[in-house]
Amino acid sequence: MLNKRIAIDLGTANSVVYVLGKGIVLNEPTVVAITEDDERVVAVGNDAKEMLGKTPEGITALRPLRDGVIADYAVTEAMLKYFINKSVGGSRIFKPDVMVSVPAGVTSVEARAVLDAAYSAGARYAYLIPEPLAAAIGTGLPISEPSGNMIVNIGGGTSEIAVVSLYGIVVFGSVRVAGNKIDEAIGQHIRRKYGLIIGDKTSEDVKKTIGTAFPLDKEEFLEVKGRDSISGLPKTILVGSHEVSQAIQSPLSQIVLSIKNVLEQTPPELSSDIIDKGFVLSGGTAHLRSLDSFISQATGVPTHVADEPLLCVVRGVAQAMESMDLYGKSVMKR
Repeated sequence: MLNKRIAIDLGTANSVVYVLGKGIVLNEPTVVAITEDDERVVAVGNDAKEMLGKTPEGITALRPLRDGVIADYAVTEAMLKYFINKSVGGSRIFKPDVMVSVPAGVTSVEARAVLDAAYSAGARYAYLIPEPLAAAIGTGLPISEPSGNMIVNIGGGTSEIAVVSLYGIVVFGSVRVAGNKIDEAIGQHIRRKYGLIIGDKTSEDVKKTIGTAFPLDKEEFLEVKGRDSISGLPKTILVGSHEVSQAIQSPLSQIVLSIKNVLEQTPPELSSDIIDKGFVLSGGTAHLRSLDSFISQATGVPTHVADEPLLCVVRGVAQAMESMDLYGKSVMKR
């Protein structure tokens, strides 16, 4: 096949690109740095993330997606163009076919914005697939069978829960609370308790290093640096894992509530399958320590973390692209 086929997990926090026949070719933060006067792209991905909160006047580093949907169309288009060019080369005779994952509850306007951005970025044909379905495919759940499989995909901007059976979504729920809200909760706690202002990147580092859904048996500590809210001077404090666990209970409880709402809507026959099999967690936030135990205790249903949860969605998108005849009814196109 002369046309390259590209699968893209366009996430709020991270974007992963998979070229069929090659595998994963790119896994970078969904961040773009642009000039303010002419909106020229200065950096994308890892380079742009390093600039967050550190740019001089005239340059802005931003996340073009908010809560899983496009917040800045022009910047998203530029980012998709960068991803496609980096994946298959800038000088090409044949345009690639592109499939992008989107939140299951996306509106027709939001879906059209992603398709338009993909076409403007150089796609020959563009397709969209619901993120939880792609995650279920990528985790290897037996979704071809007439039985209930429940996926909980917790990314950066949204947590999406879906019951999947016979290649399609039966019930789904979505809440715009995920990794970014957990980071915000940590930042707010540190500001309230210690009077220390920290950036998003520092909050994320705290979450990844000592973050946990349940308090650890042995408490861990981390030095956190920021700006004193009263004096305005640099300041360093010591933060413990127990207080971080307490600080993130609110966003975690909102995610659990959304899971319970989906369970309430699930047909009884599928519910019995889910009790036997349990939930599968995917998405970058699934790496949060003891999150599976937290959800299992709150719902009474066994919970498992997928292998390489950050890559489940993009692998599912790639498999769906290879088997369009099976997933055609769930794929959106224009």
